[in-house]
Amino acid sequence: MQTLNVDVAVIGAGTAGLAAYRAVKAKGLSAVIIEGGAYGTTCARVGCMPSKLLIAAADAAFEARHTAPFGVHVDGAVRIAGAEVMDRVRRERDRFVGFVVKGVETIPHDDKLVGHARFIDNTVLEVGGHTEVHVRRVVIATGSSPKIAAPFRELGDRLIVNDDVFGWHDLPESVAVFGPGVIGLELGQALSRLGVRVRLFGKRCTVGPLTDPAVRAVALKAFSGEFAFDADAKVLDMQKDGEQAVLRFIDHDGREVTERFDYVLAATGREANVHHLGLENTTLELDKNGVPVFDKETLQCGASPVFIAGDANNFLPLLHEAADEGKTAGDNAANYPCVKPGHRRATIGVVFSDPQIAMVGQRYADLEEGRFVTGEVSFEDQGRSRVMLKNKGLMHVYADKDTGRFLGAEWLGPRAENIAHTLAWACQMRLTVKEMLDMPFYHPVIEEGLRTALRDAAAKLAE
Repeated sequence: MQTLNVDVAVIGAGTAGLAAYRAVKAKGLSAVIIEGGAYGTTCARVGCMPSKLLIAAADAAFEARHTAPFGVHVDGAVRIAGAEVMDRVRRERDRFVGFVVKGVETIPHDDKLVGHARFIDNTVLEVGGHTEVHVRRVVIATGSSPKIAAPFRELGDRLIVNDDVFGWHDLPESVAVFGPGVIGLELGQALSRLGVRVRLFGKRCTVGPLTDPAVRAVALKAFSGEFAFDADAKVLDMQKDGEQAVLRFIDHDGREVTERFDYVLAATGREANVHHLGLENTTLELDKNGVPVFDKETLQCGASPVFIAGDANNFLPLLHEAADEGKTAGDNAANYPCVKPGHRRATIGVVFSDPQIAMVGQRYADLEEGRFVTGEVSFEDQGRSRVMLKNKGLMHVYADKDTGRFLGAEWLGPRAENIAHTLAWACQMRLTVKEMLDMPFYHPVIEEGLRTALRDAAAKLAE
């Protein structure tokens, strides 16, 4: 076994790991980046990008079927060639992964190690059974994986996770999706629009990441009207029968139903990839999920020279957050023991469903009752939204009752991904509702709906 001595070891060559490696090298320290799997970030391989490719095809199919209200008729059936859809998803996915791999290839050979890393103690790692790495600091950036509950294992090869979808060579006839979170909602709606029979199962009527009951109710109605969605499902039994999964459940009307599906997609959350790291050999304190306890501002694990960033800490599992956290962890690993809080931006989250869901700043669930007002707009009669027949949705904006400062927003509506950025900037600049209303709003645009919600909040602040 060879021995390697470096200043910093970064475990994981994903978005957070690469950012951490670059931050360490920028400080002039030696570093090695360790990867036990294929190069290419979760986002590029099985996350944001391939899912958006599938959604793009689904939206094209949906729009082609819904031109008649404009007086534009597409005669004949819209034909969806599943093999062609999946071929484009895989080709473009591989192209995005290629960009990431090309970036990794620019890293000097001596700074890369291939193999699974395991802690011997806080500052000694064994990698792939071939190298012992002695370091002064470590950054854990090992990402996350789909979390599968034990009952799903009974389904054998009929059970899939989102990673499997993007490897398909054709579309199946039917899929049961468990989990109406971001992944389940996006993939469930996309597959439905591509002609796959979909039933989405949820619990406690949750929809995406929404916490505002009124917005959630509108979202539930919108999605339930498009495909089968049991938001508070009671599944009695699930079994594999030949090449299908057989589910027995109580549907939303209280009837017992038995339904067969080609696949069951488990989109029931993700867990940090830390269980193979030998953390029991370190002095790190672990939480109930086996993840090192860490400071959310510095990303330091206790007072140790170990830092954890990106999906591995499961704090804000989003690509842009992983990149920021990687830099913070890398900077602090390089400067250890002088660590300091990294740059945290205003939180922003988008679900690429249709209508889109977005959340900015503080969630409704985070707010203290009686300390805020809610401004509201329905997109049903919002001018530009009705012009485009994209008029489903409800927006709530929250403002501090004492200062008038904009606190956050949750909503379902058209082009939410764009409005979310405007609101995130306002949130980070700590603008008040009045200051936001002093900004220009063009006509006719969907952002006028945002202005209506802000005006509603301003009126309530003045009461």
